Amino acid sequence: MDNMNTNTSVFNLSAQALNYELPDERIAKYPLPQRDQSKLLVWQDGNITDSRFTSLPDFLPEGSLLVFNNTKVIRARLLFQKATGANIEIFCLDPLQPADYQIAFQQTESCSWNCMVGNLKKWKNEVLEKDLQLNGKTVAFKAEKLNQIDGSVQVRFSWDCPEADFASLIEAAGILPIPPYLHRDTEESDIERYQTIYSKIKGSVAAPTAGLHFTDAVFSSLKNKQVECEEVTLHVGAGTFKQVKADTIGEHEMHAEQIIVRRDLIEKLLDHQGKLLAVGTTSIRTLESLYWLGVKLLQKPDSALNELDIEQWLPYETEKSYSKQESLEAILAYMLKNGLPVIGAHTKIIIVPGYQFRIVEGMITNFHQPQSTLLLLISAFIGNDWLRVYDHALANDYRFLSYGDSNLYLKA
Repeated sequence: MDNMNTNTSVFNLSAQALNYELPDERIAKYPLPQRDQSKLLVWQDGNITDSRFTSLPDFLPEGSLLVFNNTKVIRARLLFQKATGANIEIFCLDPLQPADYQIAFQQTESCSWNCMVGNLKKWKNEVLEKDLQLNGKTVAFKAEKLNQIDGSVQVRFSWDCPEADFASLIEAAGILPIPPYLHRDTEESDIERYQTIYSKIKGSVAAPTAGLHFTDAVFSSLKNKQVECEEVTLHVGAGTFKQVKADTIGEHEMHAEQIIVRRDLIEKLLDHQGKLLAVGTTSIRTLESLYWLGVKLLQKPDSALNELDIEQWLPYETEKSYSKQESLEAILAYMLKNGLPVIGAHTKIIIVPGYQFRIVEGMITNFHQPQSTLLLLISAFIGNDWLRVYDHALANDYRFLSYGDSNLYLKA
């Protein structure tokens, strides 16, 4: 199903096909007191089992490899007040200058970001400013509006304390963003609970929520079951909450997200003989994007890094098929040739019914919003059986969305 010409049904799929009734009271507004006490719905080749997340290792084949997204949610919401009293909210989406997340967070004078801005009409051309207390010093933190492009606003931040980097400034000034469908403000408990316990690399504006259920005790049980764990990085963008509003899937535009994968993981994926399961839709999109990155290198081995970004419909437009082995070997050869310990790209990949999974063989995820691209991905993996899964969950008091319960999808 790689040829776009033979898969027009993929693009003509109605967004309404991914709709279901989700009462507001079924959305988990807060996490459970203990992360691993969430329910676990296990779908295995069409059979549904109700369990508890602490029992996850019992359902995984021995020798499985779990791949996690180690991104960390940043305090991306910045509130400024104009002299007139008008409040302006700046939501940092991704770095613009410098464009690399790690380098942007290390800046000590200024940096620019693509942002969403609340109350934008009230922000003319004035420079916004607020005073912050940082390590006993008062820091003047400023925001200057540059350009508006495709619905986002380019904002330049600057400050008058060369000892302070941007990471410490937004840690002091920012608010951790929680999903808009929770219909509440961020609370102190969210600071810890809206991060996975293994989060490391700052850059996301939303958590990879399938990982919120994991605890040290669960990791210990996985180790006892001889299940290996590895990590990738995908910095989750605000577009993850964007529902499919277009009449057909083909009209929906995906957002770009940065992925980062280590060379030793490529080597592990080439050698691993057991099942490979992704923890969360972001890990799935990273691993499947990895396959298509390899395809691009097979077709053009001397590509520059900035030519390796994965376009939204690439999987459906590529006529020639390659094996997982060929793709991963092409990436490894490229990294070795160029002395790269990690490889990064931006991906817009959309996984819809008709997609052929190349790397991922199973997944752990949460229950997703109606008409979301995340639900499209689940439908791509288990077909229309997602309806039966969600009906079962609704009938059996499962909690939905980011702070809700968990699913495990396994195929023989």
